Amino acid sequence: MTPILAVNNLTKAYGPLVAVDGISFAIPAGSCFGLLGPNGAGKTTTLEVIENILPPTSGDILYKGQPRSRAFQNEVGIQFQHTSLLAMLTVWETLQVFQALYTDGEDLDALAEKCQLQEFKHQRHENLSGGQRQRFLLALALVNRPQLLFLDEPSTGLDPQARRNLWEIVHAVKASGKTIILTTHYMEEAQHLCDEVAIMDHGRIIAQGTPEALIHAHCEGVTVVLPRHSFRQPLETLPLSVQEMNGAVHIQTSNIDDCLKQLLSCQVDLSDMSVYSPNLEHVFLNLTGRHLRE
Repeated sequence: MTPILAVNNLTKAYGPLVAVDGISFAIPAGSCFGLLGPNGAGKTTTLEVIENILPPTSGDILYKGQPRSRAFQNEVGIQFQHTSLLAMLTVWETLQVFQALYTDGEDLDALAEKCQLQEFKHQRHENLSGGQRQRFLLALALVNRPQLLFLDEPSTGLDPQARRNLWEIVHAVKASGKTIILTTHYMEEAQHLCDEVAIMDHGRIIAQGTPEALIHAHCEGVTVVLPRHSFRQPLETLPLSVQEMNGAVHIQTSNIDDCLKQLLSCQVDLSDMSVYSPNLEHVFLNLTGRHLRE
């Protein structure tokens, strides 16, 4: 089946600076595709080229197997990281303005219900909370009934409750048959929402696959964590590879049964033990490093 979007050897350069360096991927219709990477990896530039905001330096972008045309512009929705809107308009008035730009706009009452806007639809959008504003911006991106939806870091700055609420709405949007391209710095968000992810660094895709496949390929075993006081003997005498951090002892193991047997044989108190399976955040850190970048 032809993917809804195919990116082939895409490059975007600004003089000697190559922001996007020959990347390729294809997205099946009805899926959620995550584009991940540290600051400056090229994620937002990639989206802006695909969205036709920036011209590519080279490469091809195909929508439903064809070069992008006016149909592409009419059938995509975009939720930007930063959006400036007319401050004097209410949420409802802004939705009406956006709806009027399209010949087949979404029913606004249904859209307000889907994005949970009813309680504040007559407020000026400048007075919205962070979670309310992100749901409102998502509604604006959906007002033209898009088949392909771009979400550029939609939950940045939200508290955990507002973020989970937004995830539920994105799940419902995907369940309605729409295709989603998502960028995010929250690995839990990507693992929760995405069918497939591509991890970018320095303008290139360095890993791609389902979250489960990437975890299996780039992480090993589980981590056992115990407080330091659980150990009676010096850690260096243990027959295990251990690391002490912030008063806790971390043990990486590929065989949890053998690890627990060895701990019990050394009379380690397991009462306060925690066991952590690797997740997408471990994959991300293993591939891109653990140091912050400007």
